[in-house]
Amino acid sequence: MTDQTAFAPKPQPSSSQLRCIGCGAINDRVKQNFRCPTCGDLLEIVYPGWKSAEGIQAILSPAALKALWRQRKTSSLAFDQSGVWRFRELLPALPDWQAMISLREGNTPVYELPGCARSAGMHRLYGKHQGMNPTGSFKDTGMTVAASFARQQGFRWVACASTGNTSASMAAYAARGGMRSLVLIPEGQISWGKLSQALDYGALTCQLKTDFDGCVQVLNEVVQRMPIYLLNSVNPYRLEGQKTSALELLEQFDWQVPDHIIVPGGNLANSSALGKAFLEMKDLGLISTLPRISIIQAEGANPLVRTIRETGGKELVRVHAETMATAIRIGNPASWKKALRVLQATNGTVEQVSEIEIALAKAEIGADGIGCEPASAVTLAGLKKLVKQGFVQPNQTVVLILTGHLLKDPEFTLKFHRGDLFAGSGQEKETRSLSRQQRAPVALDASADAVIRTVEKFST
Repeated sequence: MTDQTAFAPKPQPSSSQLRCIGCGAINDRVKQNFRCPTCGDLLEIVYPGWKSAEGIQAILSPAALKALWRQRKTSSLAFDQSGVWRFRELLPALPDWQAMISLREGNTPVYELPGCARSAGMHRLYGKHQGMNPTGSFKDTGMTVAASFARQQGFRWVACASTGNTSASMAAYAARGGMRSLVLIPEGQISWGKLSQALDYGALTCQLKTDFDGCVQVLNEVVQRMPIYLLNSVNPYRLEGQKTSALELLEQFDWQVPDHIIVPGGNLANSSALGKAFLEMKDLGLISTLPRISIIQAEGANPLVRTIRETGGKELVRVHAETMATAIRIGNPASWKKALRVLQATNGTVEQVSEIEIALAKAEIGADGIGCEPASAVTLAGLKKLVKQGFVQPNQTVVLILTGHLLKDPEFTLKFHRGDLFAGSGQEKETRSLSRQQRAPVALDASADAVIRTVEKFST
């Protein structure tokens, strides 16, 4: 097999900088926790060189960039087969391209969802399924960039606190890049499907007797005391990779901007990354308008909803998170300020949905032949409310961001279809509305007659 590193893109002087989202200070060096040394706020990556005489706008027109990215889809080089690094003109440049770690992430499909459209009162509806990434979630698009920079800087260990998807992704990319990985998870609060991935990819996995936010606190202390590279979403290189799904989405829509993008809200990095991408695309002339980006949270894990409704976005309202959609069971989201800026810049909104609404929406997405994890389904549940409120019009183009694969949480699905997902919750009456979507296995005698009678029963 040909050594593809010989054909790697030549390293270009990086035009990116790390800037604090709070005080605006430019940081050449960052602490292990990726916080501004001046004010302690989060950092973001900016590209002042784009508008210089040698920058991207001077070298390539928007049309030329679009043509280049599309042309790379037929390339046999690993750098081009990645749905993230294919857009490398809008990413921080790796000093040594041989440090790149890729599992051919990105390149995820957009599906039309006709049944879900009817359920939500829409003429048409689409889902961008990030669960079709290598480890089954959108985290891979960010992890390829952040893990590559960890490898570039010579780190032997990487680490994350996780509700499941981050740990699976980080462990896979660390293994692929010859690094060791440390995972801190809240005991009993993540899906076994996700935990099994981290174990299989060789992670040192520690279950802590706390919630996700407690795991983050412990991890921050660990990375300050040991040479371990932090790969949670406070790492701005993660968001740079995640933003490429917006570029890919626009390419799939032939650069016609949808009216609305609906995103699940957990730690709020994904909505931040997508918003950053759309703002950068507009600034570069790749698009002329912005979609509205709206964020949906579970009622039991709704810090952003409460922050906006109770403080007008001035101060984060932390909550003790409780939801069966474990991927978004986060009460103290790190990227809330970044997400708030995206909502303001795109005229989006926030909404919250109940556990029953999430379960129903998940089953409705599945009935369109497209499985997803519970956290993804908040998008459809939230869209229904936004349509009823008149915020979304039935004839508009809406894309749901489906963040994780169905098999990330098979136990949720099995309990739903058996009818015992909400057993003992006191919500049994409310769950009657779910019966039309439930498809429990039918126990039968081993005879053709029994099977035929059952088929006939379900045909009426």
